[in-house]
Amino acid sequence: MNAKHNVKDLESIATRLRLHVVDMVAPSGQGYVQQGLGAADIFTSLYFAEATMDPTNPEWPDRDRIFLTTAHNTAIFYATLAERGFFPVDDLKTYVTDGSTLEINSSERMGPFVEATCGSLGQGLSVAIGCAIAAKRQGRASRFYVIVGDGEMQEGQIWEAAMLAGARGLDNLCFIVDYNFVQSEGPMDLVMSLDPLMDKMESFGFACQEVDGNDLSALLSAYDVARETKGKPSFIKANTLMGKGVESLEGLMFHQLRFPPEVASSARAELEAQL
Repeated sequence: MNAKHNVKDLESIATRLRLHVVDMVAPSGQGYVQQGLGAADIFTSLYFAEATMDPTNPEWPDRDRIFLTTAHNTAIFYATLAERGFFPVDDLKTYVTDGSTLEINSSERMGPFVEATCGSLGQGLSVAIGCAIAAKRQGRASRFYVIVGDGEMQEGQIWEAAMLAGARGLDNLCFIVDYNFVQSEGPMDLVMSLDPLMDKMESFGFACQEVDGNDLSALLSAYDVARETKGKPSFIKANTLMGKGVESLEGLMFHQLRFPPEVASSARAELEAQL
């Protein structure tokens, strides 16, 4: 059930996911394209190499569970779910259209493969911790992966939940922050810096790692370390580049990017050339 690929295969998958993001956001001309391009490697590494799951049986009790707490970052999330086989890829064409279940904020209305409705930032980690505690009590080997945004780390509920995870020694929990250095109000460090983030997380009882979130090998190695860590939850600061994979968009710090047709067409051509 666990789909294993080599890094070259994973890089191709990540490029396909980026293509889907471009195609999904292009019709409306605006959306979370920069975040999706930047986070594609995190989603690829989790869904196609690390997490144990079965798209034909999404409610399998012993599955690993992935929680996207930045629930507005749906273009990359839906692209990943479709490519992984949870629903038809053609359904991506309905993204944010009237009546579609592919809403701008993901919800359980889509089906059981969305582990929790996390429209309000800061809540997803709490849900994942509850599930991780339950799995411990039931003697399940499942692991719980939580993808949080860097701006979301400013929510107070995140820190309350982190304190509980550390106190309980939840070594089946892997907390990943997609650190792209920007939030809706502007650059992270100008709005409210999280530094020294690693020291803070260590003080809450987490085993911490910092990696290049666009390096698939580094991500896979970090998951290996997290899986082998006992008695502590894991925290991975995955630094990502907004717009990754499309040279003209890389490093443009827009929470919501205006995406005219000519830019979308150029981005698509650049990504297709990488396949």
